[in-house]
Amino acid sequence: MAALGDLLGPSGLAQADPSVLLLLAAAGLAAGFVDAVVGGGGLLQLPVVLMVPGISPVQALATNKLGSVFGTATSALTYYRRTSPDLRTALPMAGVALTGSFGGAAVAAALPAEVFRPVILAALLAVLLFTAAQPTVGQLTQLRHAGARHYGTAVAIGAVIGFYDGVMGPGTGSFLVIAMVTLMGYSFLAASAKAKIVNLATNVGALVFFFGHGSVLWGLGLVLGAANMAGGYLGARTAVARGGRFIRAVFLVVVSVLILKLGLDVLRGA
Repeated sequence: MAALGDLLGPSGLAQADPSVLLLLAAAGLAAGFVDAVVGGGGLLQLPVVLMVPGISPVQALATNKLGSVFGTATSALTYYRRTSPDLRTALPMAGVALTGSFGGAAVAAALPAEVFRPVILAALLAVLLFTAAQPTVGQLTQLRHAGARHYGTAVAIGAVIGFYDGVMGPGTGSFLVIAMVTLMGYSFLAASAKAKIVNLATNVGALVFFFGHGSVLWGLGLVLGAANMAGGYLGARTAVARGGRFIRAVFLVVVSVLILKLGLDVLRGA
């Protein structure tokens, strides 16, 4: 197998263990699909990246972001072509989220993730219970606010979740979707379409920081990126075709898995 340093450039991929590349590609494909539907693909992708021998946690986060940018860009474009989301809401939200993600990435480089896990776990439990108890939530778009309050809510969601994405990442798309459904009144499909645009911005914001940090492993990132693009395209098309009920079902599964993972991490003190 190639040394970790060999994987910094695309030429090093020729020397890499094929089984590692295959596992990365499979994880990237699955992560791209799940991310496109409702977010949370990092649950699948990031642990596989961390399995690469010799990789540091910061390098894993940075390389994971590079792969995710390809997937979120593909799914955002697919949603845009098929659902025409309201960019007057999505773009300001994305701009603030990008800045928040950059700041979160800077914090991630200085503070351990376990500082944030108990708070995130409690939030996810509340989200799961609320969504499970409200089977009709997110079926139709019924906006809760108008004018400045609508855009102010969108910007606040973008800032908070953008920061979280820079700090930790997994589950960002799910948080975006449920925040837009519950706090703004969007349907699951409309929220997912906008979430992809915002999630693309948060990935870019964190990646800009990691570029300067010198943590991105380009060879691994390109493998993940290609697989994420395929998964993102398939996931977005499936979500548009199947609609809000399908997205809600996937959302409940993803949030449950994320709660289980974070709960185990908290118990182990990881």
